[in-house]
Amino acid sequence: MLFSSMLFLWIFLAAVIAVNFLFTCLPFKTEGTRIAAKNGFLLIVSLLFYAWGGIYYLILMLASIVLNYVGGFLLEVVAKNPKQRKAYLVLVIVLNLAMLFFFKYFNMLIVIIESLMNTSEGFSGVWTSMIGMEGTGALGFKEIVLPIGISFFTFQAMSYVIDLYRGQANLQRSLIDFALYVSLFPQLIAGPIVRYSDVELQLHGRQESITLFVSGQKRFCYGLAKKVLLSNTFAQLADDIWALETNTLGAALAWFGVVAYTLQIYYDFSGYSDMAIGLGRMFGFTFKENFNYPYTSCSVQEFWRRWHISLSTWFKEYVYIPLGGNRKGKFRTYYNVFIVFLLTGIWHGANFTFIVWGLFYAVLQILERLFLKKLLDKNPIKILNWAYTMLAVMIGWVYFRSEDILQANEYVRQMFSFGGTSQHSILSYLSMKVIICLVVAIPLVGFVQRPLQKWYEKVRYRVPVMAADLTLQCVLLVLAVLLLIGGTYNPFIYFQF
Repeated sequence: MLFSSMLFLWIFLAAVIAVNFLFTCLPFKTEGTRIAAKNGFLLIVSLLFYAWGGIYYLILMLASIVLNYVGGFLLEVVAKNPKQRKAYLVLVIVLNLAMLFFFKYFNMLIVIIESLMNTSEGFSGVWTSMIGMEGTGALGFKEIVLPIGISFFTFQAMSYVIDLYRGQANLQRSLIDFALYVSLFPQLIAGPIVRYSDVELQLHGRQESITLFVSGQKRFCYGLAKKVLLSNTFAQLADDIWALETNTLGAALAWFGVVAYTLQIYYDFSGYSDMAIGLGRMFGFTFKENFNYPYTSCSVQEFWRRWHISLSTWFKEYVYIPLGGNRKGKFRTYYNVFIVFLLTGIWHGANFTFIVWGLFYAVLQILERLFLKKLLDKNPIKILNWAYTMLAVMIGWVYFRSEDILQANEYVRQMFSFGGTSQHSILSYLSMKVIICLVVAIPLVGFVQRPLQKWYEKVRYRVPVMAADLTLQCVLLVLAVLLLIGGTYNPFIYFQF
């Protein structure tokens, strides 16, 4: 079920808000009983929300919930000494990763094995088949369907067990509360990744208020507008350009395509995160931010501090720091950075394009730590730093978006084929709708908001500003609904992860 769908907006969400409000009004013996009733209700609707994609998916998520819930008891109740605690931790992590590997990477493994078996075409044929992700079917395995959001809820569930082991969280004895933490529908299928220690207290002691609800409503409306009005427009444009024969694009259209995708993925994912954070606030949950104007960054390091913050934080807390972080010398720091970004690429998908994407950022991060960041800091012309960063980001998005490495390599070559000829006119893709969206979207990636942030915090509660805010929310909501009624193109990029 999509947040940006009529079914979710006018039936599911409306019903959940109404029933949750009813629980607020009904008399309960204690506030704890009220929260327990709300948790049970939210768990039921969250499971229904996920089951909308198929009962098969729901069974898998329930298995993940039980695995990590039992793992918590093994750590805190059954284990008799530190060695046993560590053994149980390793067991639970291995089982989580095995489940994730099977459903997300087994198909890729089969393609690699089948490609290596097909030696009749020589090394070049094997290599082309492998990086093109084209299996021969020799092993006869059926393709495994990727469950929606498996990477997100697996990482969330693992954070609970790891936080327990570190002593950063308490054992959750209520299976209902733990299941709600893993399956809470606002952030279930595309994040942000919520660490258990960040919401532990909110599960049984959150405070709902009109102020928080209104804040969540506002955030949801803006996120919905990002997704429906902007991202969907750029998604259609990017898909149309990427569907063309890559070697016929020419530089202008290739750049136009990657700009469209750069804007699409930002407004898609940040819009979804805004909606998730907003929905959480409506029900009393406060989730941490997942984006902080990443396209205004002036270095790759800064970009990754601002892009998909919950994933970067997860890898920092559970991979980078345990590996030693920057505490064991420069060489070990570079090694740790390399491992983290390799895993970041692998986490995003079972394709060599994601591995190259991750390694690309690993190399840039290491270069910045070696010498490049010092040059960037000394450079007085900061717009050049921004241009370097966005160039790197857009080249990275080419590999992220492409079907395979061969297509990505050719696309990058087309981007820099200045002076060449194109079989397509960029003007045929510049509709009035696209032009308007470009004019709105480019300044709003952060160039407008960042300079005005402090000013807005000072005036946001003044009546004229609040009235303007509410009016804008209503206008954006109406426009988004009109497009949804018209059956607008409506994918979500991060559902595949």
